Amino acid sequence: MRAAAVEAFGAKVELIELPKPEARSDQILVKISVAAINPFDWKVADGILKGKAPHVFPLVLGNDAAGVVEYCGEDVTGFSAGDTIFGQFLHMPLGEGPYAEYARVPASNLLKKLPEALDIFQAAALPTAGMTALQMVENLDLPEGATILVVGATGGVGSFAVQLGAAKGLKVVATARAGKAARMSEFGAVATIDHTASPVSEQIRQLYPEGIDGLIDLMSGDAEFSALASQVKKGGTAFTTAFVADDVQLKELSLKGGNFELSADHELLDRLIGHVASGHVTILVDRTISLDDVPEAIEESRKGRSAGKTLIKFD
Repeated sequence: MRAAAVEAFGAKVELIELPKPEARSDQILVKISVAAINPFDWKVADGILKGKAPHVFPLVLGNDAAGVVEYCGEDVTGFSAGDTIFGQFLHMPLGEGPYAEYARVPASNLLKKLPEALDIFQAAALPTAGMTALQMVENLDLPEGATILVVGATGGVGSFAVQLGAAKGLKVVATARAGKAARMSEFGAVATIDHTASPVSEQIRQLYPEGIDGLIDLMSGDAEFSALASQVKKGGTAFTTAFVADDVQLKELSLKGGNFELSADHELLDRLIGHVASGHVTILVDRTISLDDVPEAIEESRKGRSAGKTLIKFD
């Protein structure tokens, strides 16, 4: 089979030929139809979990995907050959991901049969980015009418966060280039800040001199996150997915939150699917590419230039 992989931590992503994997007794073999690109995929390839988890090389990238079950191990229940499934494929050892024509995955992973509410492209795009956004919005623990800022609102997680925040009745301020302001308004944002015009912290201070109630920051470095967190009112919540939060500062500011890491489960994914089914969430796909385009797409992801999800479609 063909796959996109790295031969060592930090190496460039290459297209290689590998043997088709064989599912163990507790695993499912899936013919991949669509896989989604998430920044965490290339961070794993760069070695973010080096020394913390076992890896295999060549390391095939990926986590979120959808496809058709080809074979179930003898101990697998709940799935059958021919089922169309989607979910998170990441498992130990790391490096058996779904940027490949086939992937094996433990049946105990967060996997579901494709529901009527989703097509196969939406299903591949949804899990990690959508659950990350939903869990952050829920964990803000803010009442209807509260004001939050979403930094990095046009990306995969950000576009979900804007819509889910608005669906909860929050007043969402989104960062986006001027050309994306209309899309953010369609998603429910009450205001858009052009992060290329001047520092977001300066603009938010001018718009909301008395402060905001919550912050979801998907982009900022430590200095800008600190500046933004200082504008969240006492008792509010400030999350960053960039792991740049200073817990001491947050405590001094009487804020909850900090560095956010997704804790995914079936109930969270079910709630997310419910939001899609009810029309609260539109899944923003930036582009659909072939496996041949993956190395270039990874470099684009590194630059943070995505305007939604990038999906890999397999023939």
